[in-house]
Amino acid sequence: MRIVIAGAGEVGSHLAKLLSAEEQDILLIDDNTDRLAVLDANYNLMTFPGNPTSFSTLRDASVGNADLFIAVTPYEASNIVACSIAKTLGAKKTVARIDSYDFMDPRNSDVVNSMGIDRVIYPEYLAAQEIITALKRTWARYWFELHDGNLILAGIKLRQGAPLAGMMLRDLAYSNHELHVSAIKRNHETIIPRGDDRIEAGDILYITTTRERIPDLITLTGKQEHKIKRVLIMGASKMAIRLVRSAGNEFKFKIVDNDAEVCRQLPFKCPDCEIIYGDGRDPELLADIGISEMDAFVALTDSSETNIFTCLTAKDMGIKKTVADVENIQFISQAENLNIGTVVNKKLLASSSIFQLLLDADSSTSKCLALADAEVAELEAREGSKITKAPVKDLSLPKELTLAGLFRDGEGLLINGNTHIRPGDRVLVFCLAGALHKVEKLFS
Repeated sequence: MRIVIAGAGEVGSHLAKLLSAEEQDILLIDDNTDRLAVLDANYNLMTFPGNPTSFSTLRDASVGNADLFIAVTPYEASNIVACSIAKTLGAKKTVARIDSYDFMDPRNSDVVNSMGIDRVIYPEYLAAQEIITALKRTWARYWFELHDGNLILAGIKLRQGAPLAGMMLRDLAYSNHELHVSAIKRNHETIIPRGDDRIEAGDILYITTTRERIPDLITLTGKQEHKIKRVLIMGASKMAIRLVRSAGNEFKFKIVDNDAEVCRQLPFKCPDCEIIYGDGRDPELLADIGISEMDAFVALTDSSETNIFTCLTAKDMGIKKTVADVENIQFISQAENLNIGTVVNKKLLASSSIFQLLLDADSSTSKCLALADAEVAELEAREGSKITKAPVKDLSLPKELTLAGLFRDGEGLLINGNTHIRPGDRVLVFCLAGALHKVEKLFS
């Protein structure tokens, strides 16, 4: 598939790196030649210097031959113009990164399509939905539901003394618990586990299960559910505003920010919130504004370091659930190893959505998430494909992947060595970054 990405900023560069590892034909356009030179030298992709909103640049880059054109510059207007030109030149499908909900409003969909935009990606909206999920499932670091919740994929940090701590994977498989440990994040490494791997306290486990087994999952990981109602947000960012608007009346929010002008404008954007002017990094201020009465603390400033630090402070002050926006991808592993709860990254969320579009080029497939160093895809098994030839234990699957669960005849099922995948099954696959192309070959 030929994919053209307009914009080599943080989102565009990260997306280009991920897609180049999947052996896609990638062309990256940007007017910053230094940024392009670094990517061109280190990744399997092509670069093209020029203005992404220029007719001549896009024509010379042959975007008319693109199967997918993705505009992810930092500027909403530029992305809209770039997609409009690319569509006019012949690009089959276009995606624009946007910064306002207007483009997602169903009432405006015909207008958006008439502008040459097939899909929009709104990173702040995706992040807001992720945070709302985290506030509803306080015991999980990550939470994904597939097929109306018939299959669940949860990321959970295992505490000392949890029943699963110290257990061998094969012993868990022999038990009656309907759980599949699909991956283990240990220190800074993601492991696709095998039967002789041992689960350790401090691991982040990615576990696949079914809805009715969630109480077992909570018990085995030593977790407890906490009801969240009162939430303190530090940082009146776009993400914070979108979070408040998306959550409606589900939570009662306070927002603290150290910019007086921002605080003066905030009541018009978030009329039902209590707005506090001050430095949320100051423990004395947090105590004065009643952090002890809060159920959750969400750090959404522009600084990853500040968000991590203040979540640690909030934990020390007794907050059960904390969420940090960590936009520096290199900090994510460090943040996950600390006791700060859920980590949110807009670039990874945007990449997940665009990956889904990539696999949706074949309507039988979809992508559910991309982590910092691993990927999860849902793929449909085709008639005659290798994945349907024998039970899973006899397929000699690559070590970089595991088959976690499947959806068949309206029912979510976990996969073990004796499972024989049938044509038409939709299979949840967990693999290390860069191995997705190997996975797709098994299903085609």
